[in-house]
Amino acid sequence: MHQIKLIQPVVNSANEAFKRRRARPRIFETINSARTAHVIIDMQNGYMAPGAAVEVPIAREIVPNVNQISQAVRANGGINVFVQYTTREEDIANWSTWYSHFHDAASQDMMRKAFAPNSQSWSLWSELDIADQDIRIEKSRFSAFVPGTCDLHSILKDRDIETVIITGVATNCCCESTARDAMQLNYKVIFVADGNAALTDDFHNASLNNLRSLYADIAMTEGVVSLVRAGAQPRT
Repeated sequence: MHQIKLIQPVVNSANEAFKRRRARPRIFETINSARTAHVIIDMQNGYMAPGAAVEVPIAREIVPNVNQISQAVRANGGINVFVQYTTREEDIANWSTWYSHFHDAASQDMMRKAFAPNSQSWSLWSELDIADQDIRIEKSRFSAFVPGTCDLHSILKDRDIETVIITGVATNCCCESTARDAMQLNYKVIFVADGNAALTDDFHNASLNNLRSLYADIAMTEGVVSLVRAGAQPRT
């Protein structure tokens, strides 16, 4: 599991900014669980399996925490949304800056094969707690809220969702990108410090420090589960 470390000067600066903007230390002290979505980002074999194409080893360690949150959200009227990174040919062509300039030909071919729909690497990790009522969607860019690449925003708005809990992989890429966009689309964002994973502690903590300042409430699994249980209300 990541060694979570909020950088003290960043914490101090953020705390001063918090004091200027509001009196309370937590951003979201309560939530309506029936209007909450747990968004699980890219927990696929291609990131999770030992020796996988884009393996993030710590991602395997967060699975119990992700499952705890999924179970709590499901039991208290919210929804779980499992997002899968996908590389169709048209997706690669439409995002040429990423695939043509950040990847050489061999790497581009690896990504194409690893996350092709219905491939083994594209499939969700088998140890995830997934129920029939949970939602599965595909995305073709880092953020699950980029217009034209994912239906997440419309799915959530159709269900009157106001709070988004984010877990998954990788903290500093798809998870952070999704959190930033969610906040700017007017969702309340809770980012789970021990429910996201990156390649290194430095990458992970850099995102936590940045998100805490401007975009999301940073919380641990235990606190998130308690918040969800306390916020149980009839869903209309």
